[in-house]
Amino acid sequence: MNRSRMISLGATAGLAALALTACAGGGSSSDSGDIALTLTDTMSESSAPIYDEIYQACAAEIGVTVTSNHVAGSGLIATVLQQASSKTLPDVLMLDNPDVQQIAASGALSPLADHGITGNGFPEGVLSAGTYEGDLYGIAPIVNSLGLFYNADLLAEAGIEPPTTWDELSAAAAALTAEGRYGIAFSAANSFEGTWQFLPFLWSNGADEDDLTSDEAAGALAFVDSLVADGSASASVVGWSQNDVNDQFIAGKAAMMINGPWNMPSLTAAEGLNFDSVPIPVPNAGDDVVAPLGGETFTIPQTGDKDRMAAAGKLVACVVKGENQLTMATRRGAVPSDSAMAEQAATENPLVAAFAETVQTARSRTALLGEDWPAAATQIYTAVQLALTDKSTPEEAWAQAAG
Repeated sequence: MNRSRMISLGATAGLAALALTACAGGGSSSDSGDIALTLTDTMSESSAPIYDEIYQACAAEIGVTVTSNHVAGSGLIATVLQQASSKTLPDVLMLDNPDVQQIAASGALSPLADHGITGNGFPEGVLSAGTYEGDLYGIAPIVNSLGLFYNADLLAEAGIEPPTTWDELSAAAAALTAEGRYGIAFSAANSFEGTWQFLPFLWSNGADEDDLTSDEAAGALAFVDSLVADGSASASVVGWSQNDVNDQFIAGKAAMMINGPWNMPSLTAAEGLNFDSVPIPVPNAGDDVVAPLGGETFTIPQTGDKDRMAAAGKLVACVVKGENQLTMATRRGAVPSDSAMAEQAATENPLVAAFAETVQTARSRTALLGEDWPAAATQIYTAVQLALTDKSTPEEAWAQAAG
């Protein structure tokens, strides 16, 4: 199979949130050997050890100590803003990329260029996701997006080639639907996760989030709605998370699914599952896939301690360097942000190769609307819900969601 055409990405997709624990700010440290940094990230129990190894190795390399806090929960933005006002932010803070602009706008973050971090070699989409008013504030060592996974055995048995266009996807999904199995699964949940999964259809059809009443937006929603309407996808997609979708695929209840590369470990571990992936199909042959860019960024808060901020800059520069990108990407099921590292990862791991190229042209969710993105994201998932639950036509759904 031609790997050069089997490219797509996947957020995480959904917004990672955390309740922030903080370190003290203010003052000045005179001896770099005595600097003790604190770092707060959003890593889960399974991912935290990967990052802790890198944090400690980098701390030893630059001659500081680091205490890492892995905190997940609600209220990230409010807590960060509160900690910023009281000058109790950690020295290094991980933010999901859609949150960077809002926190940077508050003045809580230090421009990374002040610490010699420019992002050279990173694709424009990756840099855009961490940029506010022309300055880079957050940098993601690894990224993800969405692609079309398929059960290779089922497609082979049906004599179906992996679809590349909407017409091919619709036909394949219908043909692969059978007793106890849908042709395709995806998340259309009433959340940012549902928006995330819809964006490749919206953007690849030429629609933009600043004009969601356009014919292009209606056409994208009509296509996704048609997959549910003809029975190729379950009506339950309006309540499924991306984890639910992955479970359906692994259980053999869906022949294809829209999902991201973070599922690679569970898919690879699934007994008897022969899977592969291609880019999410586009409206017409030759169209470009425009997929959303996911990934957590490292930022340097304004703590008021110049020496510690300088040390934090060195730590972030070390954490995001090439070899560490490869480690994180390999162990987490993601793609290195640096283009050269992404190419190397694709060469070393054929499964990553199915995602690496899309990273080069993937689009940041905040690139067009900046801080206003959450309002548009809410409008998008609301319209999808209205259409897929047969409460409105696609055109009506967009109009109602906007109202």
